[in-house]
Amino acid sequence: MSGMPTETPPAAARLPETRRLYQQVADRIRVLIAAGTFPPASRLPAERDLAQQLGVSRPSLREALIALEIDGSVEIRMGSGVYVTAAAGTERAAGAMMRPMGESPSELMQARAVLEGGVAALAAARMTPEATAGLRSCLAAMHGEIGAGRKPLEHDRQFHVSIAAISGNPVLTRLVGELFDERHSPISAQLSGHFESPETWALALGEHEAILDALEAGDPLQAEAAMRCHIQSSKQRWVRD
Repeated sequence: MSGMPTETPPAAARLPETRRLYQQVADRIRVLIAAGTFPPASRLPAERDLAQQLGVSRPSLREALIALEIDGSVEIRMGSGVYVTAAAGTERAAGAMMRPMGESPSELMQARAVLEGGVAALAAARMTPEATAGLRSCLAAMHGEIGAGRKPLEHDRQFHVSIAAISGNPVLTRLVGELFDERHSPISAQLSGHFESPETWALALGEHEAILDALEAGDPLQAEAAMRCHIQSSKQRWVRD
């Protein structure tokens, strides 16, 4: 009734948390640093232990640590651990909130698996000799770049976007390209810098070949499965739970 007073919901109910999870986790670590739990120059607990202490998944913690590394609050020393920097103990650093650095890499890869799996299934029904030749050319270029010790990122993108184009849906083609280009966000780029290598790229190339084999066979179910497997494997190489 119009004359009845209405109850105003609590602020937390009206304003849901919109900040990415890795930002929230990073801020919690900053609070612990500011409180002296992790003083400058100290080494943080092992990822498994720290994730349990904070009650978060290891992929979310890994993303938070990468964000803190970009921010200058910690230093990640591969094979040694994660160390608090002197800058993390300053008053400015303690009071600042973690800025966004791109989409969560683990959530991004999940979205790509869902989208690109369906795209591969659509493309399998529309393959032509010309389409097959174009994709094989992408893989040959990737092989050459990997052999030369370079990251074949351009040809990797071309492979994925070309499959979307073969599906015949320009909206899907645009979305596949946009999601792929999130690799260039600060957090994804930092992750790839730590965990991509000629060996991981060689694994990715083999997975691409399995996708192309399924597409060439005109098998939509196998094409979808191969694409999902590739992106899930890429996620594991990036975020390693």
